[in-house]
Amino acid sequence: MSLSSPTSHPAEVTIQTGALSLKGFLEVPPKAQGLVLFAHGSGSGRNSTRNQLVAETLRQCGIGTLLFDLLTEEEEQSDARTGHLRFDISFLASRLGLATRWARKNPKLARLPIGYFGASTGAGAALVAAAEEGTGVAAVVSRGGRPDLAGQSLILVRAPTLLIVGGDDTDVVALNKAAFARLASIKRLEIIDGAGHLFEEPGALEIVANLAGAWFQEHLERRGAS
Repeated sequence: MSLSSPTSHPAEVTIQTGALSLKGFLEVPPKAQGLVLFAHGSGSGRNSTRNQLVAETLRQCGIGTLLFDLLTEEEEQSDARTGHLRFDISFLASRLGLATRWARKNPKLARLPIGYFGASTGAGAALVAAAEEGTGVAAVVSRGGRPDLAGQSLILVRAPTLLIVGGDDTDVVALNKAAFARLASIKRLEIIDGAGHLFEEPGALEIVANLAGAWFQEHLERRGAS
């Protein structure tokens, strides 16, 4: 499937619990076979162009997407100055868990198997959240991620996990290989030759999107059937 610029207009939603409000974009295609929540990387959020393009491809595969900010506006401003939250993996994972519970309480989303797509530090948070959710998460995909930041949670992940990393991102390749060895779930490591950390090279992000789409289709459909 080719990667194209987003043509749809996801609904703006607010994920709220108590006084905490997180903004997001939700879109669920007809007869969706699952819902993928995006955990963005350092200093990024729901407006990430790269993740929006991946999300568009997932929707073309019949998968709903929820892109949301892991941080409030005030937290983003504070983190921009100090950087103290973007590497707080347990904190970010708790926000992903909050969004997961929000989706499960939504009557229109509750029946859909859930997957996580994490980028950069968001991949570490996605794996920690997946470990905490156990069999409640059907699949995880990491794009240029830091799965090593999940630490001891790696051995507790039950969701089938795909790690995608650019071949020229040598330090992160090594970190992904080490994390991959610790995963006990169904797993796959894809190293994209000639791609850097952000997959900005021609065609690189398209490869990521297609790999993610195929992984989520396989495992979300399998969960839905069971």
